[in-house]
Amino acid sequence: MNAAVNWESTLAGILTEFSCQTGTIHKAAGTEAVLHLIYQIGVPEALVPKISMIPFGKGIAGAAAETREPVELCNLQQDLGGVAKPDARQTGVSGSLAVPIFSLANDQVIGTLGIGKYAPYTFTDEEKARLAGHARKIAVYFENKEV
Repeated sequence: MNAAVNWESTLAGILTEFSCQTGTIHKAAGTEAVLHLIYQIGVPEALVPKISMIPFGKGIAGAAAETREPVELCNLQQDLGGVAKPDARQTGVSGSLAVPIFSLANDQVIGTLGIGKYAPYTFTDEEKARLAGHARKIAVYFENKEV
């Protein structure tokens, strides 16, 4: 069994690696298709209630959970991509990426990991794969298994 996870350190390390200023970790709630915020860095306080519970299919994190694929917006300030809500612009983030977190036991979506930059940015396939690798590590924590 894992000791308590230091989500601040975990997410801060990911943000540093990707030179990002904002990040979120959401966990799915049992059999419900809803994501609950576990930890965030850099999201304006006024928006935290709006991202505390996200239905699958809504917003960038919800879209990643529903499609089971990375969801990226290169410039959130210019284009919501049909995915993000107008309130998302209040984050100041332009380039954003969310990836699903899959259960190691049954390949179900059990959460999402999202990162964002203040400048417009297109994430490479290699960066998407690296972020998915971090999502696998978070799945270990979620499922309370040894790393």
